[in-house]
Amino acid sequence: MTLSPPLVFSLTADSDFAGHVAGHAGAEHGSHEERAFEDGEHKIRPTMSVRERDVYLVQSLYGSPEQAVSDKLIRVLFLLGALRDAGAARLTMVAPYLGYSRKDRRTKPRDPVTTRYIAQLFEAMTIDRFVTLDVHNVAAFQNAFRCPNDMLETRHALIDAWLGHNPSPERLCVASPDVGGVKRADAFRESLERRLDQEIPLAFMEKKRSEGRVTGKLVAGDVEGRTVLVVDDLIASGTTMTRAARAFLEHGAAQVHALATHGLFSEHSDTILATDDLSRLMVSNTVPPFRLRDSAVRDKLDVIDVTPLLGEAIRRLHTGGSRIELAEGGMA
Repeated sequence: MTLSPPLVFSLTADSDFAGHVAGHAGAEHGSHEERAFEDGEHKIRPTMSVRERDVYLVQSLYGSPEQAVSDKLIRVLFLLGALRDAGAARLTMVAPYLGYSRKDRRTKPRDPVTTRYIAQLFEAMTIDRFVTLDVHNVAAFQNAFRCPNDMLETRHALIDAWLGHNPSPERLCVASPDVGGVKRADAFRESLERRLDQEIPLAFMEKKRSEGRVTGKLVAGDVEGRTVLVVDDLIASGTTMTRAARAFLEHGAAQVHALATHGLFSEHSDTILATDDLSRLMVSNTVPPFRLRDSAVRDKLDVIDVTPLLGEAIRRLHTGGSRIELAEGGMA
């Protein structure tokens, strides 16, 4: 029996991204209707049959001038519910960037654990699987969801893109901007070592955050005379990256490049990132860098395409292919 191709849906605002994912997956890009009412409410529904089809909703959850992240979230939940009610055989949520996932534990009394709340909202829509890219805390993500879930890593795509600009690098160091990200940076370092067949040291910087203030700049690791690749899951305002760059340069680094999966970039990022301390910025296209308008920052920014990785993930989920290598960012 020949499988029908999978269906890929998204909100209208991000249909181009989902269309590229669908193309890489060999999927059909589903059609839907979004309608707003005068009182601010809205409805959303598929405008094609999804009965007994394998359906994927591809949507990053980030805020934009057109839609707040909470508004985008509820639209996604409504569309998932409508797809389930319309008879989808299997329903998978693919959130390249998962909003609200940074608050994954209680650090103060009565703190919310929003990662768990978000998981419960999606599971209430009776999804069969949840897929995302490079979450802030892998263990918290895996524990929050009770349904099957996959977290894909972008480190191989980032390495490929960085080496495309730097084909014969020497005297490298991979670093984390804080102690919490050391495991992520070390996995990146190991993959880069295998690609280049050379030893690459690991470094990290001390960072403390309290009441929104970031302090600490002690550095551990050999960075003197090296090109330091600072690896993180996301760049929000850019404060952490620029502080790390300054600390590594003060300890003798030759130059510093920042690599992250998600470039959220707050309204102040133009000012914060317009510094000579960072030679290059590299992020994926899970979130469009619409808040970066300064030409000096744009000139050192590279945005890499992760739609092939997501498309391959959907193709393998649809056909029952192996996802072990894919989960670590490989496409073999």
